[in-house]
Amino acid sequence: MTLAGVFGPLGQVFIFVVGSAIVLSVITVLVAFLLRGTRTNVDLVQATLTILPQVIVDGLVRGFLFATIALGYTMVYGVLEFINFAHGEIFMVGAFSGAALGTVFAASGILNALPPLLFVLIAVIVGMVISGTLAVTIERIAYRPLRNAPRLVPLISAIGVSLLLQDGMRLIANVTGLGFNARFPTPNFGPPLQLAQIPAADGRTIPLILDVRALIFIVAATLMLIGLNYLVNATKLGTAIRAVAQDRPTASLMGINVNQIIALTFLIGGALGGAAGVLFGIRVGTVNPYIGFLPGLKAFTAAVLGGIGNIPGAMVGGIVLGFLEAFVASYLSLLTGGAFSGASYADIVAFAILILILIFRPSGLLGEAVAQKV
Repeated sequence: MTLAGVFGPLGQVFIFVVGSAIVLSVITVLVAFLLRGTRTNVDLVQATLTILPQVIVDGLVRGFLFATIALGYTMVYGVLEFINFAHGEIFMVGAFSGAALGTVFAASGILNALPPLLFVLIAVIVGMVISGTLAVTIERIAYRPLRNAPRLVPLISAIGVSLLLQDGMRLIANVTGLGFNARFPTPNFGPPLQLAQIPAADGRTIPLILDVRALIFIVAATLMLIGLNYLVNATKLGTAIRAVAQDRPTASLMGINVNQIIALTFLIGGALGGAAGVLFGIRVGTVNPYIGFLPGLKAFTAAVLGGIGNIPGAMVGGIVLGFLEAFVASYLSLLTGGAFSGASYADIVAFAILILILIFRPSGLLGEAVAQKV
């Protein structure tokens, strides 16, 4: 019996998330213990343990970003067995939608009068509607006519759409006055939350903090992941999506409108990407036409890591990748005595994992290996 059968999809995700955090923490502390003799001016083990809670919190924030974007990749692949490489740009369009809304609200004086959570809700809904509509439009114009073409053809089309959206948004941003690096106006969310005080080796205490924007991101992403899991596994629409994913011709014979289900899949994936873009923009404060490229590639890596086409796998892959990046970014410089900058090498982690997964376990952590008949 599988973990999914015992605990359910969300329980499976929880086990992998907690397990990966524990494993990475233990490995990091062991490395610090083994290297403790190489550094005379700092207690490596104590320094490692001191910042560990903050690293885990940062990893969760990164992970939920990757997981939310990865769901768009994995839903489309599950139905069409096609990688929508324009999905990162759908995320970017969602971020710009929120930035434009914030700019309009700020210019009209509405922004500071709105409760922060109400602004987030309005911005997320706007981003979801615009990005979801864009995703459906792209599917209808750029992908559906190529559905029976060789697999390389729609892939090239997706890359073309990606470039078109990047430069198209750059033009729109310049014409509308948003600018290349558009500011994302938001209400005042208040100071960061102080979760705990962590004692350091020199007697000081280091606060464990969580930015309010990051907390909103985690809560909103969690609700979206739970909602998507319910939609796919407990509704008629979800049953239709799973039927089309398993056998498109048979689903059509059973009366399911395949084109409509595929369009709805793009709508859901695009809406999730748009929501992630808005939440990301609120957190970082500025957006540009190329912000979707790197998060999109990392989210694709997360989808492959968890098992492309597997919704719980996308969640697991995103959060595990977020933890890995956070640990590298925080500990590489400390453990190497400053020889390597963790922030500079964190991006390498995603692509190294992608290569290793494709070589040793192409089905991903939660994917099932498929035997090829000869």
